[in-house]
Amino acid sequence: MSVMVRVDDRLVHGQVVVGWGRAMRLKRIVLVDDVISGSEWEQELYRMGVPEGMEIEFASVDDAATGFARWNAERDHTMLLVGEVDTLLRLGAVAPVARVNLGGVHQATGRTERLPYVFLSDEEAAQLQTLADRGVVITAQDVPTAPPIPLAEFVP
Repeated sequence: MSVMVRVDDRLVHGQVVVGWGRAMRLKRIVLVDDVISGSEWEQELYRMGVPEGMEIEFASVDDAATGFARWNAERDHTMLLVGEVDTLLRLGAVAPVARVNLGGVHQATGRTERLPYVFLSDEEAAQLQTLADRGVVITAQDVPTAPPIPLAEFVP
């Protein structure tokens, strides 16, 4: 499988493009967001954060579902990057997502700390559990060198 799905509310930033990009030898990041996929101005901001030699694409959830099979069939590695658990749940309903990596899901109203870099509301925890119940393997891992932590260890 050449597609990695990651939830990171910071979206395109150094840890994603340098840390994960190098470790996975990423060819492409697909930022999956219904609003950003329609905003040339926001897309330009994110393009500036991607190093030469790495591609970035912008997709709505529906566009990502359509492109998923193509990206997964390629030999080159692709990261589908979403900023919110809700977006992940919608993507998982329309695309064959098998594995998910939770990265930075930071403090916000209604969220509690599950790990130092993962804060979730009860609703978000339930959404992740729904995906896990469908067979999606969900782990948390802030950097590639850290061991992945299974969902059951931080969402009992």
